[in-house]
Amino acid sequence: MKLSIIIPTYNEEEYLPKLLESIKNQNFKDEYEVIVADAGSKDRTREIAESYNCKVVEGGLPALGRNRGAEASSGDYLLFLDSDVILTEGYLESALEEFTQKDLGIAITQMIPLSDSKIDKISHDFANFFMRSVESIKPHGAGCYGILTRRDLHDAVDGFDESIDFGEDTDYIEKIAKISSFRVLRKPKLLVSIRRLEKEGRKAIAFKYAKSTIYQFSGRKITAEDLDYDFDYSNEKQLTERTTGKKRIIYSLCGEGMGHAIRSGVVIKQLSKKYDVVVFASDRAYQYISKKHDKVYEIGGFNTVYEDNEVSNSKTFVKGMKGLPGDLKNNLRLMHGVVKEFKPHVIVSDFEFYANLLSKIVKIPLISIDNISVLTQCELDVPKKYRGDRLKAEGVAYSFITMPKKYIITSFFRAPLKNPEKAEMFSPILREEILNLKPETGDHILVYQTSTSNKKLLELLKSVGIKCIVYGFNQDKEDGSLRFKKFNEDEFYTDLASCRAIITNGGFTLITEALYLKKPILSVPVKKQFEQILNAIYIERMGYGEFHEEITEDVLMNFLENLDQYRGKLEESDTSEGNQEILEELERTIEKYALDFD
Repeated sequence: MKLSIIIPTYNEEEYLPKLLESIKNQNFKDEYEVIVADAGSKDRTREIAESYNCKVVEGGLPALGRNRGAEASSGDYLLFLDSDVILTEGYLESALEEFTQKDLGIAITQMIPLSDSKIDKISHDFANFFMRSVESIKPHGAGCYGILTRRDLHDAVDGFDESIDFGEDTDYIEKIAKISSFRVLRKPKLLVSIRRLEKEGRKAIAFKYAKSTIYQFSGRKITAEDLDYDFDYSNEKQLTERTTGKKRIIYSLCGEGMGHAIRSGVVIKQLSKKYDVVVFASDRAYQYISKKHDKVYEIGGFNTVYEDNEVSNSKTFVKGMKGLPGDLKNNLRLMHGVVKEFKPHVIVSDFEFYANLLSKIVKIPLISIDNISVLTQCELDVPKKYRGDRLKAEGVAYSFITMPKKYIITSFFRAPLKNPEKAEMFSPILREEILNLKPETGDHILVYQTSTSNKKLLELLKSVGIKCIVYGFNQDKEDGSLRFKKFNEDEFYTDLASCRAIITNGGFTLITEALYLKKPILSVPVKKQFEQILNAIYIERMGYGEFHEEITEDVLMNFLENLDQYRGKLEESDTSEGNQEILEELERTIEKYALDFD
């Protein structure tokens, strides 16, 4: 016998026929058998299984049912399926072919949700991507959505651990992967039911799987009882009286670039006047905020890899996935320890990944304040050519900020909101130093680059002899008409206020500061960096400057010739700051959703 398909069941008369029919319709030439391990169904499950000529055995909880099915099987290969999945065309043949060609010991299948919901599709796409990304680092799988292995390996690890009531599938995968090789199969796909999402709610399911993943990546076992874990605030009134009497906030911010740090510096300063604030930040954001606030913890974070002024998606995710297991373990251990001691009323996130996970684990309300959520919360008018970049960016945005109590979005443009009750848009947050500047029109162009890989731009600027002050390359030197400067806040303010125009990628913070000072912008976004592309599109659409994917001498000279036109448009437009308005809304949202310990 080539293959044994094992399906644990309990009262599955609604879903089982669809699965069995999809198996029957497979064009699979080798001999196979279907074994249904039933846990005492009260409906027609057994009758249906027998009508499809399945072998029916006594089952039990998932691990027990799978083991009993395997004991009754005779195939060289074992395929474990849940009863609410459907095989796609050619599934069995392509799964066995890839499994044997790659000389695998155990494999899992990617999922396609049986749903028209965009959120369901994006969440499943992200789950597939996540499992592929970490397959060489941490063999992982949940839901038993198609576990394929060899009989000898199943026997070698004594099957599924029946003492585990949650995550027994991941435990099984890890054990076999230690003595063989693991892979997420690329070609075969399973159609999966979303009944769990509909029954328990997407938020509850997201919490369960986020927490189980974190536990498993940090080497800890998790039980079903753990997933009902709730934070104990029973003695909170006493703790509140022992400390400051203020509401306590955890504020966590993304360390990519400097934009999140600069904005968060303004927000944290204001919040600290009324609340007790503890901050988590990574990389450059930690270096910046720790000089301005005394309760800052450093965590690991994700960073984008650039090559030749283009995002390298593959290297970005390889780098991210290599650091993920350690960051998950270390960050969550640190953050959870702070939560236990600090007992926060609410978590505020400026697009920080681990705060999102933390809020789900400890069940503390999450509030989002950033510019990135415009990607997921607004109806955006963007050319179709950027659809691929847009979908990737939306997927990342959804994974970083999941179901907060409210999205507070800062933006220099306006777009229709998908759900005005859940999200609200405000003008940009600007630091005090920018608000105090008195702009004038000097003789230099300010050049600021997020990525240091755009050497072609520097060669062009040098060749045309235009006076430029260049930031972003961490150099202090002169090269012809180019004056390179390492970042210094005071000097940067002076150079920004006195420039005649700006050439930059598409970073949000510099764009908003430039618009406030009425400076025309030539935006050349990093390729595949959709947030920058979006900013550049709206800069040009609003008449504040130009968007180009590549910069040439003709592009540059045309931009300079039209500076007066762009300045005129900027003078006519409202590019004011939104500090007071957005900070007042943040405080209202905190007061509304903060946990009540009294």
